[in-house]
Amino acid sequence: MASVALVQSVRDSATACKNWFASLSGKRKGRKLGPPRFKSRKDNRQAIRLTRNGFSIRRNRKLYIAKIGELKVAWSRDLPSVPSSVTIIKDSAGRSFASFVVEVDQAPLAEVDVEVGIDLGLATFAVFSDGRVVESPRFLRRAERTLRKAQQNLSRKEKGSRNRAKARWKVARAHARVADSRRNFVHQQSTAIIRDNHAVYVEDLV
Repeated sequence: MASVALVQSVRDSATACKNWFASLSGKRKGRKLGPPRFKSRKDNRQAIRLTRNGFSIRRNRKLYIAKIGELKVAWSRDLPSVPSSVTIIKDSAGRSFASFVVEVDQAPLAEVDVEVGIDLGLATFAVFSDGRVVESPRFLRRAERTLRKAQQNLSRKEKGSRNRAKARWKVARAHARVADSRRNFVHQQSTAIIRDNHAVYVEDLV
């Protein structure tokens, strides 16, 4: 592992301890913070953070990581500026992601003179005051068969075996696909609502 990742881990730990002590003494505003939780090999989510000294983006659009080499990246978008740091994340489903810190020019959205009220429900995702209805995609319901088969396959494997580990990855990937689909749908809907309306009123049952 590159020494940059170890240095960043130490700095993050120092910042976490400092915030915890400040929270205990009352110097830090907001909710009370608990003691920092240190990383473990048994964590389902693993992550390292690298500064400019530990990574670079090559001309062939591959990501170079110190002590590891070049990594092929499926870019979701072009970076607007030179990144100052990158976080390499491995989630519980065994997928790896690269999250970059970049500077972005903030541009205000186009002004609109439209207001809308939203009623969020269970049978439907949302009902708008202008009559529009957004149906709930029911991602989990559509994936129930795949999840059930993966879970049954996992239950048949011997504990501690390699086959059980492989089956566990399949279950985690199936759940990750559902979570990604739900998150993408919510982001698309919320972005469209913000761009098309000047004010949004959400039903409050309190």
